[in-house]
Amino acid sequence: MSNLPALQMNQEEIFKVLCNSLYVGAQPESIKMVLSYCKAAGLDPMQKPVHIVPMWDKNSKQMRDVIMPGVGLYRTQAARSNALAGISEPEFGPVVEFKLNGGNFSAPEWCRVVVKRLLQNGAIADFSALEYWIENYATAGKDSDAPNAMWKKRPRAQLAKCAQAQALRMAFPEMTGGAPTADEMEGKEIDVTPTGNTNQIEHKELPEYPDDRFKEKLSGWVQAITSNKQTAEQLINTISTRYILSEVQKQSIINIGLENANS
Repeated sequence: MSNLPALQMNQEEIFKVLCNSLYVGAQPESIKMVLSYCKAAGLDPMQKPVHIVPMWDKNSKQMRDVIMPGVGLYRTQAARSNALAGISEPEFGPVVEFKLNGGNFSAPEWCRVVVKRLLQNGAIADFSALEYWIENYATAGKDSDAPNAMWKKRPRAQLAKCAQAQALRMAFPEMTGGAPTADEMEGKEIDVTPTGNTNQIEHKELPEYPDDRFKEKLSGWVQAITSNKQTAEQLINTISTRYILSEVQKQSIINIGLENANS
């Protein structure tokens, strides 16, 4: 990490650069958190690998800043692994009309992104993520179900970020973990509940995973587990950041892992 030019700069100097260019208007303490995060992870803060995301703290009844990775960091980590074999262009479903908060909004129904990973045996595995607009969009406020300004102005781009982030998590779970990106959480209402020295992020009203979509995805998950790129537990944790899995669905994934272990 000391080899990164930005981290060799004088701390006061780099702090001013971040305040005046990359994080304009952010609280000084939040920018210090960015620097600490980047130092710990060996990241170049000048590339803006993380974002400052305001979140609602239900205990103090006020907004607070939380540092979260961006989808760009996921792409960087995947590229550095030398196992990233490509990311597909986003494929969009038909444009549909949504009636929300008394208004009509047009957006693609879904978006699919495929991440290709080079396996140790030389084969290339596809990890496909299909995300629906209605399940991902951010609302304009807690008392409104209308999309916020960004999701209204750029519905395709925002949905593509969510699909790409999910595909990268599926393909590179050991690098990305299960936490959502700032691109996915921006504008959404969540609670940050302090627990000791950590922040536990509680997601509100996660949708249940539809059985028909679960069956559609199952073959891809079998490939991910049998190729030893994801364990059943990692897969369940990743899916659970976005959806609520039933006990039957969880057991189906666990059974795949057990069959792979015994093969």
